Amino acid sequence: MEDSSNMINGNNNPCSNKVVGFPTEGGNKSTIGHHIARRLVEIGVKDVFTVPGDFNLGLLDYLVAEAEINLIGCCNELNAGYAADGYARCKGVSACVVTFNVGGLSILNAIAGAYSEDLPVICIVGAPNSNDNGSQRIIHHSIGIPDFSQELRCFQPVTCHQAVVKNLDDAHELIDTAIASALRESKPVYISIASNLVAIPHHSFIDDPVPFYLTPKLTDQNCLEIAVEATSEFLNKAVKPVMVGGPKLRMAKASNAFMRMVDASGYPFAVLASAKGMVAEHHPNFIGTYWGQISTPFCAEILHSADAYLFAGPVFNDVITLGFSLPFKKEKAIVVLPNQVMIPNGPTIGCVSMKSFFEALTTRLKRNTTAFDNYKRIHVRNGLLIHPNPKEDLRINILFLHIQKMLSRDTAVIAETGDTWFTCQKLKLPQGCGYECQMQYGSIGWSVSATLGYAQAAPHKRVIACVGDGSFQMTAQEVSTMLRCGQNCIIFLINNGGYSTEIQIHDGPYNVIKNWDYAGLVEKIDNGEGKCWTTKVHCEEELTEAIKMAMERKKSCLCFIEVIVENGDTSKELIVLGSRLAAFSGRPPKDN
Repeated sequence: MEDSSNMINGNNNPCSNKVVGFPTEGGNKSTIGHHIARRLVEIGVKDVFTVPGDFNLGLLDYLVAEAEINLIGCCNELNAGYAADGYARCKGVSACVVTFNVGGLSILNAIAGAYSEDLPVICIVGAPNSNDNGSQRIIHHSIGIPDFSQELRCFQPVTCHQAVVKNLDDAHELIDTAIASALRESKPVYISIASNLVAIPHHSFIDDPVPFYLTPKLTDQNCLEIAVEATSEFLNKAVKPVMVGGPKLRMAKASNAFMRMVDASGYPFAVLASAKGMVAEHHPNFIGTYWGQISTPFCAEILHSADAYLFAGPVFNDVITLGFSLPFKKEKAIVVLPNQVMIPNGPTIGCVSMKSFFEALTTRLKRNTTAFDNYKRIHVRNGLLIHPNPKEDLRINILFLHIQKMLSRDTAVIAETGDTWFTCQKLKLPQGCGYECQMQYGSIGWSVSATLGYAQAAPHKRVIACVGDGSFQMTAQEVSTMLRCGQNCIIFLINNGGYSTEIQIHDGPYNVIKNWDYAGLVEKIDNGEGKCWTTKVHCEEELTEAIKMAMERKKSCLCFIEVIVENGDTSKELIVLGSRLAAFSGRPPKDN
């Protein structure tokens, strides 16, 4: 019998499932399975999140055999999708593999979130045998009819491209086109592959495939000049111009170009809440988050007194606008989207990439520090909190004072949907510190699995996740995958006894949840393996000791800190947003 120690590949990654003897180990590489594995490596995907099912097992064999891919098995498909979302935020692209229907429809919610947040997630689904298409056979995992297209129809609205591979002749083109679409559009794609085709050799899949080439989106130079001329004229004649960064900066890959424009112009700049982490908050001209009534102190005053704005990649949804109540004047706003520029009281100019536009505009703007000088005149540093006795019950604002001190270029913050949107928004990010939230889609529970994905993509950073108890109950089991992968994340579980966000919008008995022993649960998930450290804190004194332990003695393992706070301890910003959303959602129907 072969020595079992030789059965395991020499990969040191604790998530690795490498076993010798799988298809690409000396076998024929002219297959769909090998082609997909190599394409994923080529575009920068090193970790693939999956749940095995009978229709994707053959493809998983090829991913296991690929030396440069770690296959990470998740507890369920929804969590695998959230993990791919978090990975794509850090790496720029990600992949997940699930099985037909029961896997595909389960992961669908996560893919919809990735679509809303402009993340290129390649979702691969193992499909039934190609011979069963059109055969009138009813297959398991279907909805009981011989039509297998319902999964495809569900994915169409939440992906930018769909590829259904049912024969080998066009498989190469379908797969490459889908991957290219994900990267070009910065959106998820759906690839369905019949299970019986994965290992069959075909002449189009050669051992050394043609290098992957992504056709760039081109900027029309005439349109660019018109847009730059109109914008520079508009901004240069303004007395107090300002700039605001938005979430589309990510998909346009224009954050650095935006910051160079800020440097050259001298304008003060803010960020929409959904774009936190996409601009340099350590820059001296940064004035905080623009969020109407709940903006960073003195930020809204500067924005509302400006006579010209440049919004870079904004999305003005109901949350960001507090129920569409932002008072800035649209006739004074230049709005720059990834491929077009909107001139106030003028044309919308297309075929202009945001990055190219900012680079050209930078050289044409006159330096103007008037608005920033005004900010410096009115700005007063935040006063010190009335500090309680360190043995008194812990408050949320005290917790985040301590989290602020933990941040550095070697950390990243993952903020769950809910009140953590507001408390984390107040954190001042040091240079190089990562930050992610899902503010457009707002699916509660997202942060737990997104932390798994982000941490896997950024092993050099200590990921700090802030999640409420209600959200954690949605996806708690994925902590087990973090432990299996040997991650050293720090999770702050804020236990306030229920859905505090929903309480502020519309209270009712349904907002109360069963209290768990959260720290005890995570310890049980570890199952005595010693890969995590858990604790509960009730006061500042205990919190201080817990953070010290997590940052020093337990810095190499996952740390789970359950923070016990009062049920009504919420931010004033959540109270404002809750009342605005309640009023917005409760508008009576219009008369016909």
